[in-house]
Amino acid sequence: MHLQSLKLTNFKNYAWQEISCSPQINCFLGLNGMGKTNLLDAIYYTCMTKSHTALADNNLVRHDADFFRIEAYFDMGDRTDKVVAKVIPRKSKIFERNDVAYTKLSQHIGAFPVVMIAPADTDLVTDSSEVRRRLLDNTLSQIDATYLNALLVYNKILQQRNATLKKFAEQRQFDAKLLSVYNMQLAAPAALIAQKRQAFIVDFQLILQDVYTAINNGAETVDCQYESKLTDKPITQLLDETLDKDRHLQRTTAGIHRDDLLLRLNNYHAKQFASQGQLKSLVLALKLAQYEILRREKKMRPLLLLDDIFDKLDKNRVQRLLELLLQQDFGQIFITDTDEQRVRQMLHHLNTHYRIYYVEHGTAQLNN
Repeated sequence: MHLQSLKLTNFKNYAWQEISCSPQINCFLGLNGMGKTNLLDAIYYTCMTKSHTALADNNLVRHDADFFRIEAYFDMGDRTDKVVAKVIPRKSKIFERNDVAYTKLSQHIGAFPVVMIAPADTDLVTDSSEVRRRLLDNTLSQIDATYLNALLVYNKILQQRNATLKKFAEQRQFDAKLLSVYNMQLAAPAALIAQKRQAFIVDFQLILQDVYTAINNGAETVDCQYESKLTDKPITQLLDETLDKDRHLQRTTAGIHRDDLLLRLNNYHAKQFASQGQLKSLVLALKLAQYEILRREKKMRPLLLLDDIFDKLDKNRVQRLLELLLQQDFGQIFITDTDEQRVRQMLHHLNTHYRIYYVEHGTAQLNN
């Protein structure tokens, strides 16, 4: 699978833009703030029906416009698939595949697998458990439709339960039976999500170790472990035990939305003890492990989007990453950078087909 072309209308700072893509490496060069990352985000949006930055659709439309449109063509080997996103923020959002609209956006997730690596990904190690759960959910949702559907159901019921707890506090009333209904409704999707996350980590851990070893020449060890209270108790029991706390805080404090992915380097907690170099290597390994497990499960190479990551690495890590990309044949890669010389040196070492676009003020021009 690879992206053949991309057309944007009123997306972020692009009034209109068409990109013709190399099946191997595509580079977007330019100063910061010109729109390089926006091109990657448009590709990500086409695959995942949402922005990589989690921005709402009304923040993706170009100023003074009331809609945006993305049109993409994917080479699937035996056919070409056309994907169109037609979005009027707060009014309508339609995704079409080969001119047929999906009845649910979730039906599109996983059809065109994608992995994006960005500077903010250091949050995977340093930030709260929510960011690490997002990695799990993003990966599993592209692999397993039943997981995605269970996650959507769970989040909807969770939102309703939280709204009810808040309403109880505002109205100074309480209905234990109503909360019990929500608890029972959460049980099935929570159990499925926890079980699939547990199974996923078994394979993911092995791949993560291999990738981290390749990046660091085997100098250190890495380990990851899925942490969930549902391992020992069903969610209904957990919710009964945290009822008083939930009433006080007006939100649900137990469940799969509180699970975490524990990361260790040399048997120490990475969040507390990782150096800046170790942190960068671990984040790269996590994302490349995500890529590899998607490749194995989907039987195709995902799109790999690299947003300004070479500027954050020392020369040794850049070289190891390039060697890894070359050896593993990562398929189609999209890169943003501010340093033309660095990119051209990298492309020279890779000795592969590429296209370079210069990006300035929401306009991308081909310049190989």
